[in-house]
Amino acid sequence: MVIVDAGSNPFELGVATELFGLRRPELGVPWYELALCTPSPEVPMHLGFFTLSGVGDLSEVDTADTVIVPNRPDPEEPVSPAVLDAVRRAAARGARLVSFCTGAFTLAAAGVLDGRRATTHWRWAASFERRFPAVGLQPDVLFVADGNVYTAAGSAAALDLGLHLIRTDHGAEIANAVSRRLVFTAHRDGGQRQFIDQPVPAVADTSLAPLLAWARSHLADPLTITDLADRAAVSPATLHRRFQSELGTTPLAWLTTERVALACRLLERGTPGLDRIARQSGLGTATNLRLQLKRTTGLTPTTYRRRFTLA
Repeated sequence: MVIVDAGSNPFELGVATELFGLRRPELGVPWYELALCTPSPEVPMHLGFFTLSGVGDLSEVDTADTVIVPNRPDPEEPVSPAVLDAVRRAAARGARLVSFCTGAFTLAAAGVLDGRRATTHWRWAASFERRFPAVGLQPDVLFVADGNVYTAAGSAAALDLGLHLIRTDHGAEIANAVSRRLVFTAHRDGGQRQFIDQPVPAVADTSLAPLLAWARSHLADPLTITDLADRAAVSPATLHRRFQSELGTTPLAWLTTERVALACRLLERGTPGLDRIARQSGLGTATNLRLQLKRTTGLTPTTYRRRFTLA
């Protein structure tokens, strides 16, 4: 269910429609039933681009499993009390709550982000922190998942979060298939710190992309940070700084994330034997595979395989 309020951005509405509303029979899995609702019979979109009408009212929120809340270009504008009440009712019954860009202001105004981690567009981060000090704002990431509440940073990060939700619900292979249809990467490295206004350096640093591509093709090897640094022809300390600068993470954390993602794909494809999957993904042992998969997905390998194995 997508709540659309006066002044909402059409882009985020389009993202939700593209990801969750289009029929995708070629995927062979039950897809989402997307619906829109508004607090009034007619709702003008941002800058009056068009007026949305002919959709359900806010009572439909009360039966939705997932609720995407409205955002707006100026989050300082007050949110409709009826919308806030609908969001609070959804939170009280345990629905999954999702915000794109400044939609985090809607969730925070409803009180459902207190004590949780969340993110919003970097441009509005300082304002958000002043208004909602009880929320643990994460300003440098593309999206945050905290329990059943999900928040995305800028408008394009709505795609990142949407694909993450598809991956959570249907597994990595299905999410990858949808991302290919969108011609959009299924997982962008780094965070929104890459997009914050800052001076352009006089000499741009060499991209990590060739190193990352090489490492992805050698995940089964016992790669060390020294191996990666040697491949990039830099010192380990320099490599660490470049990973933090370009990706917002460490080389070891990136390697682990990539290996867990590969292990997930192998589980989904029905690759037999946890020891074999652990070796092929570079996680080493079945024990480490269980540990890392549980830490990342909250599931054991057996449960993950049962839930996401491709037919």
